[in-house]
Amino acid sequence: MDKFLFDTTGPSSTETDDFEATSRALKEQLRIEVPGYIDFQLEQFEVLNHHQAVNIRDTFAIKNTCGDSYLLFVDMDTEDTPPKGHKTLITEYQPWALAYLKRDFGRVFIRTETIIDKIREIIFPIELDFKEDKPFSDRYYVLTDDKRKAEYAMTQEFRDAMMAIKEIDFVVEIFEHTLIIGNRKPITPEHTLYLADFVARLAELKC
Repeated sequence: MDKFLFDTTGPSSTETDDFEATSRALKEQLRIEVPGYIDFQLEQFEVLNHHQAVNIRDTFAIKNTCGDSYLLFVDMDTEDTPPKGHKTLITEYQPWALAYLKRDFGRVFIRTETIIDKIREIIFPIELDFKEDKPFSDRYYVLTDDKRKAEYAMTQEFRDAMMAIKEIDFVVEIFEHTLIIGNRKPITPEHTLYLADFVARLAELKC
């Protein structure tokens, strides 16, 4: 197959070109396959719940020796109400990456800067710092609902993988053994490859 076959309903021609360029870059740098249907249960992630709808357009499995990780091309539907006018529905196309983790993290939210309007404190009541890893704690704001479980799960190897991320505008959310990462940016090779590289490295930690 020379290229992935995308559902071209909805995106503009420019966005479709970006999808194709991204798929080529992924195939050049990673072992990618198109899996069958997988229910990733995205509704369990708070970071996605403020949208009107979240739909997976395309799914790619990143093949690793120790297990697959995944790249998702997602449609994000959000209501927009201008000062004067009627509500409209805006659809954005974003890359999100997903990995299944060896340890149970409970519920964890990690960010470098505020990119969501509100964090639900009932779900994420505890801020977590690692005194033995000051660079990590200086860079990341970590919220969890179970401090002991999160401290045990966030090993040095996991923190090193987080520190290797060069970008600053992204959010990580973990629900038990499932992690997603996204940056709310459009689907382009640059934005998508660093997400894919991160979850691929996490998959190797399962060995």
